[in-house]
Amino acid sequence: MTEGNFVDYVKIHVSSGNGGKGSTHLHREKYVAKGGPDGGDGGRGGHVIVKGNKNLWTLLHFKFKRHFKAGHGEHGSKNRSTGADGDDVFMEVPLGTVIRDTDTNEVLFEITEDQEEKIIIKGGLGGRGNWHFKSPTNQTPRYAQPGLEGEEKNITLELKVLADVGLVGFPNAGKSTLLSVITSAKPKIADYEFTTLKPNLGIVKHRDYQTFVMADIPGIIEGAAEGKGLGHYFLRHIERNSSLLFLIPADSNDIAKEYDILLNELKKYNPELLDKERLIAISKSDMLDDELKAEMKEELDKDLKIPYIFISSVAQQGIQELKDKLWNMLN
Repeated sequence: MTEGNFVDYVKIHVSSGNGGKGSTHLHREKYVAKGGPDGGDGGRGGHVIVKGNKNLWTLLHFKFKRHFKAGHGEHGSKNRSTGADGDDVFMEVPLGTVIRDTDTNEVLFEITEDQEEKIIIKGGLGGRGNWHFKSPTNQTPRYAQPGLEGEEKNITLELKVLADVGLVGFPNAGKSTLLSVITSAKPKIADYEFTTLKPNLGIVKHRDYQTFVMADIPGIIEGAAEGKGLGHYFLRHIERNSSLLFLIPADSNDIAKEYDILLNELKKYNPELLDKERLIAISKSDMLDDELKAEMKEELDKDLKIPYIFISSVAQQGIQELKDKLWNMLN
């Protein structure tokens, strides 16, 4: 999927259908002089419904269609015939989509399961026909209820990527390169910061035909939790990953300090992110000789409280070991 096709945030206007009017018909038939009221009820207006679809990965299909309007209910008619209900409108979204009220910013619900359906706004109820209102004292009511009007709402759809492993690191740490090596994804790779502006997903093939999904989250910078850089856009995608892989390059000035900064940004954004399993991968480690590696290990064993592994995406060093560790974390 190219970067321009990954849409993870859209604003939409939805309106449900009006209910149909009840009928005021009086029964007329040969040999039945005064048949009485037999006006049917109006049909209900159509609902606007969101439905989960596991085969969708992006909100791209909402990019050019921003208005959704359900059908109106039909009016009631004679012989107590109820009008047809208005057509419901179904909006299919990828799993992990959060639906907010744009005006109040309140989260209405989120879709996390395939074929899960939630009604965003209900259609108006149909009016009752005049036969409901007959009584011993009013045997020919010549009135019925009008249908209720539908509702309108502005909503925001926000996609939080559902992946097993989220790649976390500073810009230019080598996340896209790693993703391109261990999956068949083809992210944009260049040696400048913020090459990746949208999350990239790839499927990692493990031993015995097992697979898991990895997401390359765009680079985090210090202050991302306050919205610096593109902080909020990136951080929300990390919420849905079950494990986090921190990628820190071997030529970093202070690996432990970089890890602490990244962890601090996650904590500021959402402290629950620290409950996820974590692993550090020290990338670009083909630049290190054995002596330098041994020295770094001594320091890291003191400074880091979580497991770490030396890898090189370009030289394909430690890649299988990394897959094994991630698989064990997930299972």
